[in-house]
Amino acid sequence: MSNVPKEAIEVIAQSIGITNLSPDVALALAPDVEYRVREIMQEAIKCMRHSRRTVLTTDDVDSALNLRNVEPICGFASRDALRFKKAAGHKDLFYIDDKDVEFKEVLESPLPKAPLDTSVTSHWLAIEGIQPAIPENASIEAPSDGKKAEYKEDGLSVDVKLPIKHVLSRELQLYFDKIVDITMNKSVSILFKQALLSLATDSGLHPLVPYFTCFIADEVARNLNNFPLMFALMRVARSLLQNEHLHIEPYLHQLMPSIITCLVAKRLGNKFTENHWELRNFAAKLVASICKRFGHVYHNLQPRVTRTLLHAFLDPTKTFPQHYGAIQGLAALGPSVVRLLILPNLEAYLQLLEPEIKRHEAWCVYGALLRAAGLCMYDRLKMFPSLLAPPTRPVWKSNNKVATNKRKASTDTLMQQQPPAKKIATESAIGMMPINSMQTDLQGAVSGFSSTVGGSNIGVSSMSRPLSNDNMLGREVGGRVSKTSTVLAQAWKEDTDPGNLLASLFELFGESMLSFTPKPELSFFL
Repeated sequence: MSNVPKEAIEVIAQSIGITNLSPDVALALAPDVEYRVREIMQEAIKCMRHSRRTVLTTDDVDSALNLRNVEPICGFASRDALRFKKAAGHKDLFYIDDKDVEFKEVLESPLPKAPLDTSVTSHWLAIEGIQPAIPENASIEAPSDGKKAEYKEDGLSVDVKLPIKHVLSRELQLYFDKIVDITMNKSVSILFKQALLSLATDSGLHPLVPYFTCFIADEVARNLNNFPLMFALMRVARSLLQNEHLHIEPYLHQLMPSIITCLVAKRLGNKFTENHWELRNFAAKLVASICKRFGHVYHNLQPRVTRTLLHAFLDPTKTFPQHYGAIQGLAALGPSVVRLLILPNLEAYLQLLEPEIKRHEAWCVYGALLRAAGLCMYDRLKMFPSLLAPPTRPVWKSNNKVATNKRKASTDTLMQQQPPAKKIATESAIGMMPINSMQTDLQGAVSGFSSTVGGSNIGVSSMSRPLSNDNMLGREVGGRVSKTSTVLAQAWKEDTDPGNLLASLFELFGESMLSFTPKPELSFFL
């Protein structure tokens, strides 16, 4: 017994124009129709499964008909569900309720838009956390206070769409508030050290970078008299710079002024007992690390920093703490920066320092100069390990002078040894170059060097001499002409003789310079 009734066969026969189909023929055709329908549906189910779908569609039936070389049925490609109605007078007969469409309406209806060609385009989803107002981005309703502003220019109205506010998660907001509170009020606690460790290692803090940089810049500008807070802010800045997961380069223009302020500010803190020298040393190391890490990305970073520090160093109106910060900053950039910018001005600056040498601040500046010059000399001597060998002839001391073979040596071999303060006092007859002329000559010199990381390869091929030697041609000492000024003025050259440089620095600083001499070379003086 077939599941297809003979009445269905008779209706189908009438629809194609066969009106005299006998009931016996219809009853015989019913099983064959059922077999063909089952065969088509099985093929349609296979097509559905190959398409990774679970719902059978009319497209699957059309594909099955094509596989059986049967013409597909037209008019059943609608995506909507088909609506069946029961035929009047028949119990189990249904038909599709199709709406009658007038050809006139179809002909007069407008043509649909042509489909666009497939293409791939790129656009900005967000720039620094702000979503640009372009058609490709989904529109987000602005808050009640962020309405579009209308401006009329030349009679034309312009709609300005305000940028979308940067949305932070509740967790990041709590984290930022907690870090700010600890930095402001608990900078000497163990909790602050743990906060610094979190800032230096956590990988999900990038959305907070602009907030931290603004926080540091604002607090440094408002709290120059609060030394503990200034030091805490610099430590926060160092932790952010140490975090390898943060993309902090776009915010260096906000961070660098705050660090430079802590380096060359006129006054840091209110109390005399506060160790602002340590803060300046910390800021100098921070500036050097930034130049070393980002110097290859921003080629004008180190020249701009060096120019700022050089102006602070050569300005006689600045205070000694400011000079100290500038010297420490230049020394931290590397020995080549010291040779290029500090050594040519060393003797002239020591004469400027001479009247105030008994002050504590002046002695700190003197110590910074001694350390910078000593490390520079050490770097030069290490390049020539066989420059100074242990002497083969007997050397002994006599009357505070080193004698060899009962001959008096010249000042070039470092025979005069005096304490630094006395040395400066006895050399007051030196013709000192005016600071204004020094600054004028050096301003053109700064722009000539490259921004190699760490200042190790500063090019000077396009530079003129940093200092003119009109007033520094030498001086008479016991009937002999000293070449100290000339040697220091030429110290920026790559082919400078390290031996002459050592002699000149020894003449200025005395035995204090020996602590920076490598051990093999130190035997020359023993």
